[in-house]
Amino acid sequence: MRTPPWLTVLDDTIAACITHHRSDLAGRLEKRRSLLLEPKLRVPVIGEPNQGKSQLVNALVNAEVCAVGDDVTTITPTTVTHAKTAAAALVTDVSSAGRRAIGPSSEAARTPVPVEEIARRALASRHADGGGEVHAEVGLPRELLAAGLVLIDTPAINSTGPLRTATTFAALASADAVLMISDATGELCSSELELLKQVTSLCPVVTVVLTKIDIVPRWRVVAERNRARLAAAGLRVKVVPVSATVRLAAARTGDKQLNEESGFGELVRTLSQDVLGNSDAIHRATTAVMTAQVTKQLMEPLTEALTEIRTSEQGRAQVVYRAAQHRLDELRRRTTRWQTMLADEVADLISDVEYDLRDRTRKIVRAADEFFDAADPGKTWDDFAEWLREALVETADVNFAWLVERFQWVAEKIARQVALEEAIPEELATDGLLDHIGDLEPPRVEKFTVGQQLFIGLRGSYGGLLMFGLATTIAGLPLINPISLGAGAAFGAKSIWDERSGRLKRRQALAKQAAQRHVDDFFLSYGKASKDTARQVQRKLRDHFQSVVERLQEGIAEQATAAKRAAEAEIAERRRRSQEITTEVERLAGLHKRIQALVGQSPARKELTA
Repeated sequence: MRTPPWLTVLDDTIAACITHHRSDLAGRLEKRRSLLLEPKLRVPVIGEPNQGKSQLVNALVNAEVCAVGDDVTTITPTTVTHAKTAAAALVTDVSSAGRRAIGPSSEAARTPVPVEEIARRALASRHADGGGEVHAEVGLPRELLAAGLVLIDTPAINSTGPLRTATTFAALASADAVLMISDATGELCSSELELLKQVTSLCPVVTVVLTKIDIVPRWRVVAERNRARLAAAGLRVKVVPVSATVRLAAARTGDKQLNEESGFGELVRTLSQDVLGNSDAIHRATTAVMTAQVTKQLMEPLTEALTEIRTSEQGRAQVVYRAAQHRLDELRRRTTRWQTMLADEVADLISDVEYDLRDRTRKIVRAADEFFDAADPGKTWDDFAEWLREALVETADVNFAWLVERFQWVAEKIARQVALEEAIPEELATDGLLDHIGDLEPPRVEKFTVGQQLFIGLRGSYGGLLMFGLATTIAGLPLINPISLGAGAAFGAKSIWDERSGRLKRRQALAKQAAQRHVDDFFLSYGKASKDTARQVQRKLRDHFQSVVERLQEGIAEQATAAKRAAEAEIAERRRRSQEITTEVERLAGLHKRIQALVGQSPARKELTA
């Protein structure tokens, strides 16, 4: 026997659910598969409260199997099937899961009830002590049911609480066709239209039964308006007006014409042609709806994952790799930056230190000049030499301390600017610092001897004696007289004094020159040593920071290499995962095309395609 296409599609969808680890969906489809393979067609009768739903079932089977009344609302579902002899039972599902599906169960407790008592007993039934669901089963020898039709009277929607509503929708999940009941006292309301949309999404074969036409004179207008509203909502649903009261009256009298006037003849023909006579199409449509919904649920996480893979710019490993590369490039840029900074700072430092040394030595020279403007080097030279040495030592100490301090500041600045570890230069050695001062050589001082003083005095007195002697001869005095002798003595003393003053100024000038030369020698010698020290410290700082940078580069390079390998592996995994998801999506898309081929384009198919 050839397997029907819808069954193959259903089996393939179940296999896809198992492949994607959706046992919940696979279980639902397997239950539905078992129901589809049964030679019965399940038709739930649904609707809002007080629409004549239970009375419609009674009228269809011509038996009081469902409780009816003005204040009566169906609490317990009632399943009406064909049986050779009339029988009824209350069935309690005692499974631990408390399943709400309406139908026989291997874990059900059956309580036989006379058929004429089933409506009353079903109305009075409540949940079993174990929390199971209770429903009624009725078997009747009716020609309408003999072809495999199963009618299910369900609790009213939105009237008996969420549990009863869930029971009704559980019945819809296993329905082959649905009768939606709405009375003729009013047009379809928005809640009923919304309910119809939900029902058609679960079961494609739906008929709207317009009840109570016997009490509404303008029921034809209501029926036409309902058809218009259904068409406007995009619902291709047939509307059949009926009167259960007239139908039951016709059944009691056997009046066929009255039966036709009740509308049940049209309803029975609809059930016979659209449901019983079209089982294969119903199975195909039902399978298409269910598998399309399941396929959509399977595809949603796949498409989301595929979109995430394709739209996400980079994974975690790639982020780490890019960050490592960025740190490595930034470190290289900073290497050039701190090297330039170090060279500039050292150049400024040498210039500043040289200027400071020059300024301090000039002040020492000026102090020496001011000292020797009044002091006699011959008498004060030793004290001056000691002072000059101390002044130069202090200058060297202060200048060198400033050099060290500035280098420490430079090292901290570079470490801070390039974000390296803080580096302080080693303490600079001061050994040999005083070697640049040397010994101050005293100027050569000529002694002013007694003979030299006598000679200079005689030479000066001769001029005074002669000049005043000649002047006094005019007055008749001799050339040598007391006046000329006194003038000669005065001139001789002045000559000695002038010579002594000249010699002092020459000594002072020589002392100033000696001090100047000594300070200049110190400036040249110490300045050269200071520059050499600065360059030596510069090299130490450069080597230190270079070693730090090299260690950092090695560490970052190792991280970058590891991150690169991880990123490549991640990219390969993303590609593999993308290809795997794409293959699964294509497989599900091919399955969906087969689903579409069962009944053609459907709302569910459009939704999945979108």
